Amino acid sequence: MSECTHDCSTCGEECASRQNPQSFQVPVNEASVVKKVIGVVSGKGGVGKSFVTSYLSVLMQKKGFQTAILDADLTGPSIPQAFCIHDQALGSEMGILPAITHSGIKVISINMMLQNEDAPVIWRGPVIAGTVKQFWSEVFWDEVDYMFVDMPPGTGDVPLTVFQSLPVDGIIVVTSPQELVSMVVSKAVNMAKMMNIPILGLIENYSYVKCPHCDEKIQVFGESHCEEVADKFGLKLLASLPMDPKIAARVDAGEIELLEVPEMEPVCEELLKVLPLEE
Repeated sequence: MSECTHDCSTCGEECASRQNPQSFQVPVNEASVVKKVIGVVSGKGGVGKSFVTSYLSVLMQKKGFQTAILDADLTGPSIPQAFCIHDQALGSEMGILPAITHSGIKVISINMMLQNEDAPVIWRGPVIAGTVKQFWSEVFWDEVDYMFVDMPPGTGDVPLTVFQSLPVDGIIVVTSPQELVSMVVSKAVNMAKMMNIPILGLIENYSYVKCPHCDEKIQVFGESHCEEVADKFGLKLLASLPMDPKIAARVDAGEIELLEVPEMEPVCEELLKVLPLEE
């Protein structure tokens, strides 16, 4: 055992270390129960990941499930704006209290911890990672059926922290139609596979613009390659979402709970099929 490399994947020995592998998972707030955790990721920024996170929680809440959003995008939080949340978080003996939206969705974001929500978060990686863990372990979530975690783009500290520290049941990868999408998605997908996190599927945002006169779908960014990318990795294309000024207007006004985006309904049905709640 003196030559142990600590890489159990290449070793057949039944040693103590192998039988009791180290876990980096952080326990949830002791007064809370979170049944399913779904990460929403993207390989690059600006693809509408936060919109997908927010609207999925809205749809699942409408279906009668108690949903929550953990905004792990600490340096670029946009979840509070979508729900018109501008107050600071409060605390109790149970822990930090999340904001409650009009429809009952629980939300925690770094903006709720700052005296001025416009202040930049200029923190190093370990501090950011520690804050994400605190959002999981110190926020009084009470009972949540489906929690959506909005992660920053890329494969850096925060996605690694979420994958290691939270019991993530699966991730959704959000992308756009541009040519470099294959390379960008590859990085996010390969990271998830390395961390043994199930990939629930892809959502392509900004896929097309619908003509207001004839309903023709116009592919503004050129021909989509998302189906090819999905096939390459053996993934399911969950939805192709349009560019719609109504979506941007509602989100900017903090009225995402009033939106109607029927293209997202199949995503919810897929989540309920692959991640059903235990009876």
